[in-house]
Amino acid sequence: MSRTPSKHPTELELEILKVLWQLGPATVRQVRDALASTRDLAYTSVMTILSIMFNKAYVTRIKDGRSFVYRALYREEKTSRNMLQDLIERLFGGSTTAAVQHLLETSDLNEDELKEIRLLIQRKTREKSDQK
Repeated sequence: MSRTPSKHPTELELEILKVLWQLGPATVRQVRDALASTRDLAYTSVMTILSIMFNKAYVTRIKDGRSFVYRALYREEKTSRNMLQDLIERLFGGSTTAAVQHLLETSDLNEDELKEIRLLIQRKTREKSDQK
């Protein structure tokens, strides 16, 4: 029995997307070389995953001589927002507050990280009051 296809990239697909976000349009070889420090993948494996990602509409490709050049179709911000929203929906019943509370209670944050979070909250508060 096959599993239901995910609406989000797999772990390897996400790694490949990160490479494409960093490099911009890239060939299979360039993607494979960029992954080489963390994953030992055959050229054909990367080519297969990129073809699957093309079929899933995560990437687009154009022919350049004998090779394809791949480009991510979605920006990193949109992908991370969608994946995080899905996690919040499934794990915290859609409550962003519950997710943030959980992160604050279970994370070992240092003073600089806490300061940055306070600044983000202050900025968001100002933005909301400016909209009124």
